[in-house]
Amino acid sequence: MSIPSDLRSRKRLAMRQGISNAATQLFQERGFDHVTVDDIAAAADVGRMTVFNHFPRKEDMFFDREEEGREVLLEALRQRDPGISAIETLRLLAHRLVAEESPYVRFAAGAPGFISAASQGFIETIEGSETLKARARAIRDEIAQVIAVALAGSVKREPGDPDAELAAGLLLATWTVALIQAHLCFRQKQDADEAKAIFLALVDKGSTGIQAALAGTPYA
Repeated sequence: MSIPSDLRSRKRLAMRQGISNAATQLFQERGFDHVTVDDIAAAADVGRMTVFNHFPRKEDMFFDREEEGREVLLEALRQRDPGISAIETLRLLAHRLVAEESPYVRFAAGAPGFISAASQGFIETIEGSETLKARARAIRDEIAQVIAVALAGSVKREPGDPDAELAAGLLLATWTVALIQAHLCFRQKQDADEAKAIFLALVDKGSTGIQAALAGTPYA
């Protein structure tokens, strides 16, 4: 009897998560650059090629929520209230993510063996690896391009629209600075509420600037 496609999908997702969990544990214990794919395969009790079937690069096991994060941004634009500008929609999204304690903006030290997208361990692991820092920059640029296309589409403009490119670049710069400063605050004071407040204050300030820069366009 063939395995139902949804069951196969669940098994595949479970396998992927198991590999990611094993990799996360090793990255936290040893540092990203001191862990090999063979180490991860052994820890996950799978073959080396199975690891690559799920994650083309070792960095993808660390940034395993990157695609999910992109989808959160895109979904906000897809579901945008026509009466609210795209820039304001993403500003409101930041506030909603904080209110919902989303893992992307949850500031915490991180439990042993666990690295959330916003934990201090996540940031420190990136800081300790030139490979991860390079990949983080590449992901930021990739997301900016995806958002630019989505912004243009949301107002019925063609991909490559200069105003959309400008808006996306400024939005990603704003969120990047806001996250970095919030993490620095948390590292120094271990106060999650203050870190969240700094994140939102910078997102709000940056969004105001972007609205001014894009005044007269459909994005503002």
